[in-house]
Amino acid sequence: MAPMFVALGALFSSCALAAPTEISLWRHVAGVAEMKASLAAIGRFNESQERWKVVPDYVPEKAYIQSINAAAGANLLPCIIDIDQPLVPYFAWKDALTPLDNLIQSDLLNSINESGKGRYRSSVYSVGQFDVSLVMYTRKSLLEELSLRIPTFDQPWDRPEFEWALSVIKELGEFEYPIDLRAHDKTEWISYAWVPLMQSWGADLIDRDTYVDVEGVLNSDKAVGFGSWLQILKSQGFIPTEYLDDNAFIDGKVGMLYSGSWMLKDLEAEFGEDLAVLPAPDLENGVVIGGGSWHWAITSSCEHTEGAKEFLSFLLSPDELAKVSETASLFPTSEAAAELTKEYAKGGKWRGVFEMSKMYAKPRPATPAYTAISVHYRKAMSDIFEGVDPKIALDLAVENIEAAMARNRNYGFSE
Repeated sequence: MAPMFVALGALFSSCALAAPTEISLWRHVAGVAEMKASLAAIGRFNESQERWKVVPDYVPEKAYIQSINAAAGANLLPCIIDIDQPLVPYFAWKDALTPLDNLIQSDLLNSINESGKGRYRSSVYSVGQFDVSLVMYTRKSLLEELSLRIPTFDQPWDRPEFEWALSVIKELGEFEYPIDLRAHDKTEWISYAWVPLMQSWGADLIDRDTYVDVEGVLNSDKAVGFGSWLQILKSQGFIPTEYLDDNAFIDGKVGMLYSGSWMLKDLEAEFGEDLAVLPAPDLENGVVIGGGSWHWAITSSCEHTEGAKEFLSFLLSPDELAKVSETASLFPTSEAAAELTKEYAKGGKWRGVFEMSKMYAKPRPATPAYTAISVHYRKAMSDIFEGVDPKIALDLAVENIEAAMARNRNYGFSE
């Protein structure tokens, strides 16, 4: 009987050796469609080969960043995490992430749009499968009624045209306000969506050549002018003075809505062919829109970097990028993938938002200081909206941001 037991032992040992190596993954809990797409992609990867098995864990979004921070401090991060692009430099600076430049094949990495990459200094630390564009929504019939030119992504409204549109919509008397800029949103919205308008005005949050200088940039004459312009829009009754819910445009309370392309499907279902999707206005220095959504990254504590690399490479394939974009109003981060979709391929009905991203997207500053910058910018803009002198509000924001940078030795950037 002994030879039989030996043979069975060898068989079980062989089966054990053949079991795939597990790769741990964390991601934040998002919408139902996105979560289903994520699970499906993980399933396809696990079925596509036998060496690795990605094992996901889902964390509520409100606790997600705190969870990553705590796990990084205790060296307990999983192999793969998803992370909002503007936070990538912070975790790279904390040595929690592994650079991807020498892991993912260069041709694959180069195929991804710039807003689909998270950078710190000269290295790429994260990659995204999808992105969105900031747009203005209105009704074609409204523009036609008021004899307003319908702007295109390559010929947007300039500032006088935009201001004229607000004026005639207000004079029509059909809406409570001409446009909703979501001024009362307490999330990252103000930094994500208002900074591009300020950049189009000619200002910015920080000197992007040094990532050290905030003085003379965030509180520059252009930045102050932008703040004053917002106060004028409010005083003229062009933008809401109170919070309006997400249905304000659908309910006819506002004539236009400044929001993201993530609303395309819902608004198309409501307005059909009458929906007009417009580019943001050119406020004198070119159109600028936000770029960069949730990305994937490999942690520096990962014991199975090869498997994590294989998974990320799988996710970046055109087929996988195209599948993700089908789940919601999200476009893929490569041209090859866009061509595999119905809506974002050349000639597709939503191709314009993909083109807008390629032409106008500017990611948030790639510095670990961004969290402090965003917090103090949002506070400054909220104060300005409530009537505080723009120069005073922005000077205070600069002081607070510089203090945070001084405490952290400029987050790895030299004077």
